[in-house]
Amino acid sequence: MGSVNKVILVGNLGKDAEVRVTPGGQSVASFSIATTENWTSKEGEKKEQTEWHRIVLWGKTADSLQPYLVKGKQIYLEGRLQTRQWEKEGQKHYTTEVKADKIVLLGGGTGRGGGGGDRQVDRGDGGYQDPMKDAAPVTDDDIPF
Repeated sequence: MGSVNKVILVGNLGKDAEVRVTPGGQSVASFSIATTENWTSKEGEKKEQTEWHRIVLWGKTADSLQPYLVKGKQIYLEGRLQTRQWEKEGQKHYTTEVKADKIVLLGGGTGRGGGGGDRQVDRGDGGYQDPMKDAAPVTDDDIPF
């Protein structure tokens, strides 16, 4: 049997996305999103746990979505887990992050420029696209388990 490395998350950005350019000229956006689980304990006490996920987004998508990836904005994303390692002062460091392949801007969060309704993204060629135009709503059938 083969293997699957697929991540699906819906969460809110903890701060504005930061875009930088690699020495090779490729853009990369990095940001974190929070997902929160709520439940009631056996004792009837309300519980909440928030997980933070590091996200990276590459290329033209990083450039075009950067103005919309702002603190508090809710997004749906699909991607895969990726672990990087580097060495600093003789010590190895590791981080696991989600390399995003697809991002859909959702209505939640405040965002700049009029909230969730302003979804046009500059394609970089003088034209505009609506990243939500072809997005299907997320249903239980989209979740592979």
